[in-house]
Amino acid sequence: MQLRVTEAGDRGAPVVVLAHGFPELAYSWRHQIPALAEAGYHVLAPDQRGYGGSSRPEAIEAYNIHELTADIVGLLDDVGAERAVWIGHDWGAPVVWHAPLLHPDRVAAVAALSVPALPRSQVAPTKAWRKLFGENFFYILYFQEPGVADAELGGDPARTMRRMMGGLKGSGGKDAIVRMAAPGTEGFIDRLPEPDGLPDWISQDELDHYISEFSRTGFTGGLNWYRNFDRNWETTAELDGAKIAVPCLFMAGTADPVLGFTSTDRASEVISGPYRQVLIEGAGHWLQQERPKEVNAALLEFLDGLELR
Repeated sequence: MQLRVTEAGDRGAPVVVLAHGFPELAYSWRHQIPALAEAGYHVLAPDQRGYGGSSRPEAIEAYNIHELTADIVGLLDDVGAERAVWIGHDWGAPVVWHAPLLHPDRVAAVAALSVPALPRSQVAPTKAWRKLFGENFFYILYFQEPGVADAELGGDPARTMRRMMGGLKGSGGKDAIVRMAAPGTEGFIDRLPEPDGLPDWISQDELDHYISEFSRTGFTGGLNWYRNFDRNWETTAELDGAKIAVPCLFMAGTADPVLGFTSTDRASEVISGPYRQVLIEGAGHWLQQERPKEVNAALLEFLDGLELR
């Protein structure tokens, strides 16, 4: 397994790893990397497996939570770091939430964006979602069938990235959320509105970077992460009731659609160490890109309170 890594800061400084989500890249942390490095941290931001310049195994099971967390451990081994602060957004959040449970000696602290810490489900995740959503559409269930979402998202990567990054702003975002839960045969991107312009937090050149990378790689690697939800649940039964003892930070935007189907008030069931939650008013899902100043300030305050040096 080879990972393309954006590295900044001095080796020997406390290590911070930035784990992106779907469909993103290490580039999603472009506002955090220099700020953290300038503050005296050694930053490692990989394109995670399946993305960008990193390896893209063909087997679906290659994207299970054990492999995803082991990839980050491998980065720490590569730079000779015993531990790091693990920071993740979107799908990167479940990776960093699992890290102190699967690799407790390699995690100094955890910060997660968008996806909160949740206790282990009592049933397989897809079974729970099918019961919850019934005949209505739910994107994670739509992503389960190999090849279906791959074809829709990969058929026009520019349309996919334009709608994903810009289709949830303003009143169009509210309409899209309603459409996302409606029954019917429409796909995921079909349910997102075509934006009348890009949001002010991303330029055309920045969007083009994503479009170029996903035009080259397709979306299957990232989608395969979703196809391991049940496998991850089955292979982590020993974690039922386990608690995260390291300091933790959770950040989300109050307008993030993810908060519509996840709970932010169950952290005490999962975390026994110090815990802080920061909700940024009006911010959406692409938090570290939308509100970099607030995110950077919260991360630096969290990191500086850890006494890592």
